Amino acid sequence: MHKLGRGHRDKVQQFMTITGASEKLALQALKASDWHLEGAFDFFYGQQSHIKSYTNTTHLEELYKRYKDPYTDMILVDGITLLCNDLQVDPQDIVMLVVSWHMKASTMCEYSKEEFFTGLQALGIDSLEKFRERIPFMRSELKDEQKFREIYNFAFGWAKEKGQKSLALDTAIGMWQLLFAEKQWPLVDHWCQFLQARHNKAISRDTWSQLLEFARTVDPALLNYDAEGAWPYLIDEFVEYLNENGIIQNGQFK
Repeated sequence: MHKLGRGHRDKVQQFMTITGASEKLALQALKASDWHLEGAFDFFYGQQSHIKSYTNTTHLEELYKRYKDPYTDMILVDGITLLCNDLQVDPQDIVMLVVSWHMKASTMCEYSKEEFFTGLQALGIDSLEKFRERIPFMRSELKDEQKFREIYNFAFGWAKEKGQKSLALDTAIGMWQLLFAEKQWPLVDHWCQFLQARHNKAISRDTWSQLLEFARTVDPALLNYDAEGAWPYLIDEFVEYLNENGIIQNGQFK
């Protein structure tokens, strides 16, 4: 890296920090994108999605047995807590949601054997060491717009109770605070307060998915909010709540 100018060196370091990539991969991605960071991220994630690393099934089986529940052929809460301890990751850390997304887990705090194997094989993981090495990459996936959307939409089905169509309000609020801490949205606390004060009911999948679109496209001061748009009624009521409570005044977010 000594041959690079300072600006390029800084970009390599920044890229490595965000993605967890090696210096070689960082240079490859940045050169391919003419040293534009956003383009380099796109290149890197595109390459990563095509990698199918070899995994040792025997090692995977040993890893699974370490976390498997003693009475059921699944990994349950105690096993996931042990996994988090081994990875040195807090169970509430959003990266565990990304792990579950890779496993296509159907329910929070549960991994079937098939989900565990399929997810880790796709990530090229067959040991704790490899699992720890992949954590920075999985964390960095949240910075990719398309992947964040997929993880966000996955979270609804993953977090809701089995057999329920809607997501319990307390659970939805917890998930929104977790997700929007990552994808900064200035109105998230107001949204959660509004729901507790005015709604106090479970959240539908439509409201869940449309809120991300609202947060992504509508200015926090609502300057480009279209009252005639096809937003769910709950989002329209939220806009009224913001105006009524003086949170938005004269086109400015307080």
